[in-house]
Amino acid sequence: MASIQAAAAPGSYTGEGFGTPGYRNFVLYTLTLVYTLNFIDRVLIGVVAQPIIEEFRLQDWQFGLLSGFGFALMYTVMGIPIARLSERYNRVRIIAASVILWSGMTALCGVAGGFLSLLVFRIGVGIGEAGCTPPANSLIADYFPPRSRARALAIYSMGITIGGVLANAFGGPLAEMFSWREAFLALGIPGVVIGVIVLFVIKEPPRGYADPPGTEVVEQLGFRATMAELSAKPSFWINTAGASLVAFVGYGLINFQAAFFQRTYGMSVGEVAMEVAVPLGLAASFGAFFAGYLTERISGRFRNAVAWVPGVGLLLSLPLYFFGLTAASPGMAVSLMVVGAVLHYSYLGAQYTICQGLVSTRSRATAVAFFLFIVNLVGYGLGPLWVGLLSDLRMEALLQATPWAAELTLDLCKASESALLATLGEARAQACLEASALGLRQSLTTTVVILGVAGLLYLYLCRGLQRDLVAKLH
Repeated sequence: MASIQAAAAPGSYTGEGFGTPGYRNFVLYTLTLVYTLNFIDRVLIGVVAQPIIEEFRLQDWQFGLLSGFGFALMYTVMGIPIARLSERYNRVRIIAASVILWSGMTALCGVAGGFLSLLVFRIGVGIGEAGCTPPANSLIADYFPPRSRARALAIYSMGITIGGVLANAFGGPLAEMFSWREAFLALGIPGVVIGVIVLFVIKEPPRGYADPPGTEVVEQLGFRATMAELSAKPSFWINTAGASLVAFVGYGLINFQAAFFQRTYGMSVGEVAMEVAVPLGLAASFGAFFAGYLTERISGRFRNAVAWVPGVGLLLSLPLYFFGLTAASPGMAVSLMVVGAVLHYSYLGAQYTICQGLVSTRSRATAVAFFLFIVNLVGYGLGPLWVGLLSDLRMEALLQATPWAAELTLDLCKASESALLATLGEARAQACLEASALGLRQSLTTTVVILGVAGLLYLYLCRGLQRDLVAKLH
């Protein structure tokens, strides 16, 4: 067995992709599959949100903690040390081990006996998933030259949206046919096999191989030196702030999306998965791919296209989401939100392309990990928790406005419709259900406004981006 130490080859810069075009694309699609599994296991809990809330009698803020912060804390904390290992050791083996760990933990979620055990397994998923994106980004940068990275990273980033589609397409029907537990088991176990396959099919390229000749050769930077490099790049921090705000909205929306349609329109888990989440996921995938393709095509003429394309997309997505979330019918809601998703997810490839272009070769994985530390702590950690807290606050206020204010509480109302009817009677049960649905709607419509701020940040990024870039993107 070869040494785990990765070959470092400063000075091997060729400006060409590593391996044959066919093999490069094979590696890219394999890494995209891994990222897809990453998001299947990450998103699945949102697909089966309402059954979990009802079985464990959770408040929305508790589910926000379970689906967001509980996962994101260890995901972000572990991301930077794993990325530091990726700067020195074999990145392929790190990715393979990570896939096996998070997939096994996902399967264990299916046997959780309560809130605390499910939270522990979700933390385990977060630790495993921390070893995916930083080394994968570093590998892609060594397989593809700068001129092709926007497209390559946009394809890789489609794993986010494809994972969401598959989590819904399989998880929703499985949860309806059996239960939410079987959905975790069925979607977690195959990842263990994929992790073993990755170990043997992807080659570790020399670091910096695809960078242009003449790119400054640097030795591996320490964490402090990497931070010093980043501190001198305002564009890195603007990109990080914009991406964090988009993630804050996106993760808040995706984790409560199924619960929203079930509460508001009376849809089942399977109906929401196939009629709502799958179309939205496909639209998001198209948006990520098309934005990457468009950026690559026009970057020669418009140097800052990588920043203003997502900026415009995010601004346009805001009214579409807002009116979709307030639509009277599920059909109208989905129609508006599908267009909004195409525009919303135009930022996916751009965030990584910008991040990589701003740092030197030997600090890419650490820079991406630090970027993800902030984005995921703010976005994944706080987004769902914020939506849940605001939903509970609005629901409580709505309950206080009913004739049964002295009787109805959040704890009492967090149960299935059949349980509410059996214990409270029709009138009080209906008050609970209406307050739950409207509270969540008000929470989500308030949260999507933040997309406008993120869009403005990406437009502002255009001012200094070219000055801060190390590897030019055109």
